[in-house]
Amino acid sequence: MPFTTTLSESPRPEAERAAILSDPGFGRYFTDHMATAEWVPDGGWRDFRVRPLEPFSMHPGSGVLHYGQEVFEGLKAYRHADGSVNLFRPDRNAGRFARSARRLALPELPPELFLEAVAELVKADRVWVPPHGDEASLYLRPIQFASESFLGVRPSATSTFCVVASPAGAYFSGGVKGIKLWVTTRYTRAADGGTGDIKCGGNYAGSLLAQTEAQQQGCDQVMYTSGPADRRILEEAGTMNLMCITADGELWTPALGTILPGVTRESVMELASEHGLDVREREITVAEFLAGVESGAITEVFATGTAAVITPITALAGEGFDLVVGSGKPGTKSMALREHLLGIQQGDVADTRGWVRRVC
Repeated sequence: MPFTTTLSESPRPEAERAAILSDPGFGRYFTDHMATAEWVPDGGWRDFRVRPLEPFSMHPGSGVLHYGQEVFEGLKAYRHADGSVNLFRPDRNAGRFARSARRLALPELPPELFLEAVAELVKADRVWVPPHGDEASLYLRPIQFASESFLGVRPSATSTFCVVASPAGAYFSGGVKGIKLWVTTRYTRAADGGTGDIKCGGNYAGSLLAQTEAQQQGCDQVMYTSGPADRRILEEAGTMNLMCITADGELWTPALGTILPGVTRESVMELASEHGLDVREREITVAEFLAGVESGAITEVFATGTAAVITPITALAGEGFDLVVGSGKPGTKSMALREHLLGIQQGDVADTRGWVRRVC
């Protein structure tokens, strides 16, 4: 099912696009095109197109508006020094997107069609990929939602798939900075059998009040916990997976189950041995975590995600505690991992694992 491409007759003027690319921020601007497809019961996936970016026309009774049947992904395209445009491990995003759809009773988009949609959109909007260097990229947001108009608690009979793109600048302008986490015991993110291990809008909607609480406490982001009051365990931050480095050279990260299997998380775990770290994917209790930070047994803490790649965590706060991690500055091993991963993504470090996929 090849994609047909219809280019916009009124793309952004070159001067306006150049001004945007000089300071794109994150998620503020969108490119000239989008990729779309539809799923219908009597024909499955159809109408694969790259076309000019435009609003959707949606009936007020559409299932996504009432029952939250929606999933999404996030990945980036990078311009390398030779001018080529490349994706980083898009197969992982394609597989997770299908798993997310399955969990929300949406039709699964075959991974090869997910990859084709992303690639064709990048080709159409190649001029929107920022120049090589300075950590800039083209952020890609695939989404799928229930589009049938009905009222009734059941899976939608029709579904819409779409990919939009937005240029993104360096996450940390002026250099990498550490953030402070608020460890919440008031709000929970997920539970066994729930949707914590998939990427759906409802997970993020439920995180917004907790994020607001964190900011009111003078913190940048929230850290979720779960379990009974006498044995709280760490899960993940509001938009990122958590990792700790210990004084004896171990890299700890909470085990999967109710947390998102992040692509960046997986990549860091695979690179860890090259940085002298032994990975321990396991349950981490809050008490153990805080005691380790306070004693110095845990020397560095960081979070992983598509947007920032690696975000150093330099302070923690919660009910009854306010701690500094290590020296209070981004850790040396965290930063080395960050530079290594960014180097692969941007084509400045050899890709020995086949993670980078050239698009154009």
